[in-house]
Amino acid sequence: MNWEPLLLTFELAFTTTLALLVVSIPLAYWLSKTNSRIKPIIETMVSMPLVLPPTVLGFYFLVAFSPNNAFGEWLNSWLGLQLVFSFGGLVLASMIYSLPFMVQPIQAGLSSLPSSLSEAAAVMGKSRNITLFKVLLPNIKKSLLTGIVLAFAHTVGEFGVVLMIGGNIPGKTRVASIAIYDEVEALNYEAANFYSLTLFAITFGMLLLVYLINGGYLKRFWK
Repeated sequence: MNWEPLLLTFELAFTTTLALLVVSIPLAYWLSKTNSRIKPIIETMVSMPLVLPPTVLGFYFLVAFSPNNAFGEWLNSWLGLQLVFSFGGLVLASMIYSLPFMVQPIQAGLSSLPSSLSEAAAVMGKSRNITLFKVLLPNIKKSLLTGIVLAFAHTVGEFGVVLMIGGNIPGKTRVASIAIYDEVEALNYEAANFYSLTLFAITFGMLLLVYLINGGYLKRFWK
C-alpha cells in the first residue's frame, strides 16, 4: 500500500495548523477586543469558508495564482513563487479554507475572559503582547486545543480546494482525499478503504481526545 498520500496529507495539515496558529492568535485577539466598524466585515470574510463550496474558493485561488494572471505573474517574476500545483499553494489555500476553525474558538475563548485580567495586567505595566501570551492565552487552553484540532482535522479532510489549486501530482500535491477519489474511480475499493479508514480513525481519535480533555473526563479517569 502506498503511504505517500497519507504522509503528504499530515504534512500539509501540520504545516497549515502551525501557520494558522501564528496568524489566528493576533486576529482572534483583535476581533475579541475591537469595536471597529469593519469588525463585521472581517468576521464575515473569516467565516466565508464555512458556507462557500470548497471548489469556489479553489477556483478563485487557481485564477489568482495562475501565471497567466497579473498577480500570479508578479509572484512568479518578483518573488519566485509558483503557487499553482505546488505544496506551497496547498498550504496557503488550506490556511484560508481552515481559518474559521482556528479563529472562532480562540476568539470565543478570549471574549469569555473577564476584562479584569487585561486591566490588572495593564496596571502592572504589562504590554499587550505580554498580556496576551502570559495572561490571556494560558486561561483559554481548551479553546486553543479546540482550534488546533479542528483546523488540523479540517485540513486533513480537504478535497475541493486541494484538487483545484494543487491538482493530482504524486508525491507533491496528491493528498489522501484525492487518492481516495482516484482509487474509487479505478474500482480499487481496497485501497480507497485503507485511506478512508486511516483518516477516519485518526480524526475520530483526535476529536475524541479534545472532548475528553475539555470535558474533564481524563482527570476523573485518573483520580
